[in-house]
Amino acid sequence: MNTTKNFWLVLGSFLVMIFSANTIAAQSYNLNSGASNLKVEGTSNIHDWEMTAKDFQGTMKVEMEDGQLVKIDQLDFAVVAESLKSGKGGMDKNAYKALNTDDHKKITYKLEKVNNIDCTSSSSCKVTTSGYLTIAGTRKLVDITFDAKVNGNQITLSGSKKINMTDYKVDPPTAMFGTITTGEEVNIKFQAAYSK
Repeated sequence: MNTTKNFWLVLGSFLVMIFSANTIAAQSYNLNSGASNLKVEGTSNIHDWEMTAKDFQGTMKVEMEDGQLVKIDQLDFAVVAESLKSGKGGMDKNAYKALNTDDHKKITYKLEKVNNIDCTSSSSCKVTTSGYLTIAGTRKLVDITFDAKVNGNQITLSGSKKINMTDYKVDPPTAMFGTITTGEEVNIKFQAAYSK
């Protein structure tokens, strides 16, 4: 009698383990550039300015449990530097010179580790990360916190990060023979949509 009882107990535990394992699935996503945007906002001694990126790529590997984000194993993001446009050709040219785009074609971010995932619902999480941001060939570890929204086969990451250009050995661009000077600090705002 006990043998039969133990058998069913072991079988039940085994089935629970199998079922639980199946609810956690690793999944790969690619950046959907049409549903994504990135802006760089800055200041100058004349007026504020912004540049909008047109060309970016990225990949992400995550683990989901019952439709909820539980782990990020990989996160990469890259922007073609010369796809940043302000609508003013002269400013763009000065920005590309400051970023040394002849030698450094892309601005990249690569996740190093996830410090925390705090989900308020199955579709909405706040994620705290550390990763390597590379600008003009200079690579630095930065902390970024972003919101992650899960909607069907798409995960959208949104947030912002303030950086000082001189930390990346980028001299703030100038114009009009130095009469227009830009501030050292810029704010990068992003909404990156990754789709299966």
